[in-house]
Amino acid sequence: MLDIAAELHQWCEQGRDFAVATVVATHGSAPRRPGAALAVDADGTAIGSVSGGCVEGAVYELCRASLESGDSVLESFGFSDEDAFAVGLTCGGVIDILITPVRAADPADGGARTTLAAALSAAARGEAAALARVVGGAAGPLGRALLVRPDGPYEGTLGGDAELDRTVAAEARAMLDAGRTGTLTVGTEAVAAPLGAAETECGQRAVLLVESSSPPPRMIVFGAIDFAAALVKVGKLLGYHVTVCDARPVFATPRRFPEADEVVVDWPHRYLDTQRLDGRGVLCVLTHDAKFDVPLLERALRLPVAYVGAMGSRRTHLDRLARLRDAGLTEEELARLHSPIGLDLGARTPEETALSIGGEIVASRRGGTGAPLTGAHTPIHHDARTPLGPLGSPA
Repeated sequence: MLDIAAELHQWCEQGRDFAVATVVATHGSAPRRPGAALAVDADGTAIGSVSGGCVEGAVYELCRASLESGDSVLESFGFSDEDAFAVGLTCGGVIDILITPVRAADPADGGARTTLAAALSAAARGEAAALARVVGGAAGPLGRALLVRPDGPYEGTLGGDAELDRTVAAEARAMLDAGRTGTLTVGTEAVAAPLGAAETECGQRAVLLVESSSPPPRMIVFGAIDFAAALVKVGKLLGYHVTVCDARPVFATPRRFPEADEVVVDWPHRYLDTQRLDGRGVLCVLTHDAKFDVPLLERALRLPVAYVGAMGSRRTHLDRLARLRDAGLTEEELARLHSPIGLDLGARTPEETALSIGGEIVASRRGGTGAPLTGAHTPIHHDARTPLGPLGSPA
C-alpha cells in the first residue's frame, strides 16, 4: 500500500472514503510483490495495481463491495488448469490479497484509519516507516494496523493486546532496518483465536503484513560525461536518488544533468568520504582517469554498498587493478568491482551503455545472470522463494 502513498495521502487529506487491496503474499510466479496495492474510492476511481492486469477487475469489485460493507477480507487468486479463462493468474502463481475499507466515519475500525493516514503521510514525505497490518491468526480484526518508525513509540494497536503490539513493533522495526516487506508470524497468548488459526508453543499465532517504506536508495555517478547523463535517466527510472559528482565545475552543472537530484562539484574521493551510504547504495565510476578512479575506488570497495562499477577498457581495468593492489586492497575487496562496467549488450551509444549498466545493477541486486530468458530453465524472478502455502505456511 505504501507504494501508492502519495496518492492515498491526498485522498485521506480530502476526507475521501476508499478501499485498498494489498498483496500480502505470493506463491510461485507472480507479477507483483508483497506490498503492491490497488485502491478504489467511493466514486469508483482506481489507482495502483496488484497483478499487472490478471485479476484487476475482480479485485476492483471486491474493493467496491468492501467499501460498501465496511468489512475487510482476505482473498487468494491463482491459475486454474480446468478453466484458463477464469479469474486467475495466467503466469501460474498464486497471490493472497487483503482488502481493507478506509472510511472517514467508521467507529468500528479501532483507529485504523488514523494509523493508516499517519503511515501514508510518512511514506509520502519520504520518511522511513513500517506499517504492520493483521492478515490472519490470533490477533485483532483483519486490517488493524500498527505504525513503527526507526525511533520513538509505535502508533495504533492490533486489537488491544499490549504485549503483542510491543512484539510486533520490535519485529517490524527490524524489518524496516533491513528494508524488507513481507509477512510476519508471531506467537501470542490470546485466549480466543479465529477459526483455522494454528497452534504454537506460545499458544496461538498472529500473522501480519509488514510494509517497509524507506527513502530511495542512493546512486552516485562519478564523472560528468555524456554517458553519465544517460545513466542518470536510467537511475531515476529504477527509483534511485541520483547524484552526479565531478571535480570539474565546467562540466558538473545542473543544466547538463537536469534529471539528477544533485550535482556536486568536488573531488570524487573527498565527496565520498562525506557520505553515509547503506547497503542499497550504488556507485558508478565513469571518470576514466586514474587520478580520480584509484583514490575513489580505494574507498568505495571498502564500503558496505550494493554495487561498485567502473568504466574503462580491459587494459584500463588491468592497470586499475594493479594500482589498487599497490594501494593495499585485498583480492576479496577487488572481487566486488564490476569492471568493465555493464552487461555485454554490444552497447555503443551512451543510452545503450546506460541500459547495460542498469541491467547489471538489477541483475546484481536480484541474483540474475543477464542471459536471455528464451530457452533458459532458470527462474524468471530470482528473488522468489520456494512456493509456499497460504500466508507463508509450507505448501
